[in-house]
Amino acid sequence: MKDTNIKETGMKNKIVLWAILVTLVSIAIPVQLAATEASADRLSGVELDIRFFDRRIYYVDAPTGGAPTGASDPVYIQLTIINKSPSTYRFKLADERAFSLDFDVRTTSNRPLEAADSLIEKRTRHQQVFFREIAIEPGESFSFVEDLRSYIKLTQPGSMVLRARMYPELFRPEMIKTTSASSGILESQRLSLNIRPAVITGPDGIPLQMDVATGALLVRERLSPDQVVDYMITAGQKSQWERFFLYLDIEAMLQAESAELKRKWLAESEQGRRRMAEQYRKELQANAASGAISIIPTLFVIERTEYTNSEGTVTVLKRFNRNRFTEIKRYTYSLRMQDNIWTIVDYSLVFSGTE
Repeated sequence: MKDTNIKETGMKNKIVLWAILVTLVSIAIPVQLAATEASADRLSGVELDIRFFDRRIYYVDAPTGGAPTGASDPVYIQLTIINKSPSTYRFKLADERAFSLDFDVRTTSNRPLEAADSLIEKRTRHQQVFFREIAIEPGESFSFVEDLRSYIKLTQPGSMVLRARMYPELFRPEMIKTTSASSGILESQRLSLNIRPAVITGPDGIPLQMDVATGALLVRERLSPDQVVDYMITAGQKSQWERFFLYLDIEAMLQAESAELKRKWLAESEQGRRRMAEQYRKELQANAASGAISIIPTLFVIERTEYTNSEGTVTVLKRFNRNRFTEIKRYTYSLRMQDNIWTIVDYSLVFSGTE
């Protein structure tokens, strides 16, 4: 009789425990669904838009030990959080953006690119994460700019697809594979990204250029000062601009134009200097630069060549056809030896009459 009572008591306890578990599960499921719905409601009407801040030609990351022209230039992405919802949208923005933002870049075969070493180092370091609370009212937006190279290794050329993720409650490692619907993470639209191969350099480390007419690589050769000037003028006569600029030191010539341009050049950032050089080159090609070095002569004769081991000058008499008469100008080109290659760094001209 006693054994029977014990068994009945044990059975009642099991039934009570089972009832409690069922009750807890029945409560947990609505709570979880409510949390998911809350996250979804929080995202409703809030968008993350991305675009290139100053779109240009992008190259693969510069290799260790040197940076070819254009390599490792910032790939600036402008991110804009837009609140189209009827209520205020609030989120945390870390001072160190690596804890608020992520980028996903994939090749056309859907292979993801590796994270940048600097990003991994920031996220694995033991540190305090400082942030500020930001509120975006309905109909308003908030924008900021980030360099993609701080997040992703751009070590291979090709066409790729870029997306951004924003973590409103800051980044945690387990969030990498989390879906936006369950965590409130904002995901942007896709953006096409093209990365070009690194600039090819010759045996002396001199950047090579492509000859548009033949498709062959142009390589600076070890020509004498008068041969360099002859090469440049002849290329200009044929409108072969890649050849025309091959032996011109654009940066040195730009600074030699005027004291004002030199002061502006020295005050500019690396990126600003690159823009100035590109603009100066365009002006030369359009025959609009001061002194018009690129105005094409009808005939030219090299009169005198003088040079030492590091510097040289070449004087050229040029004739320009001006319809009813011929204008004569005498150009003196200054050259400098750089990496065993003579390049033109400056010039002057004197009007010598007409015929």
